[in-house]
Amino acid sequence: MNLPPFHLAFPVDDLAAARRFYGEVMGCAEGRSSDEWIDFDFHGHQIVAHLAPGQAGDRASNHVDGHGVPVPHFGLVMEMEAWEALAERLRAGGCDFVIEPTIRFKGQPGEQATMFLRDPSGNALEFKAFADMGKLFAT
Repeated sequence: MNLPPFHLAFPVDDLAAARRFYGEVMGCAEGRSSDEWIDFDFHGHQIVAHLAPGQAGDRASNHVDGHGVPVPHFGLVMEMEAWEALAERLRAGGCDFVIEPTIRFKGQPGEQATMFLRDPSGNALEFKAFADMGKLFAT
């Protein structure tokens, strides 16, 4: 499946902290930038951290498979091997997980590996993977 890249602009409190987190910890290459925003290559997608102090962070949570999932959040659905490598990279980078890397919906059609974390501004991110990507929309 060949999907077009998405674009997401989101608020951050501190551009230097965003640059360290998305660039160094997450390993996203930096694109264009200014004094007010930074483009990052988010696994082939364009995310843009915009300086907007006090506007970042989740506002609610929903109960999903025994966990409080932060809302809003964004992230990626990855191949299992890439997900496992990212989990190790984040652990090595000292990341504090909101939801530790785990498997949810065990034994169900939507069984998936997932992890949640926050960037330095409090924006919530989720990364998930399926052993069988054909189950992405399984009910």
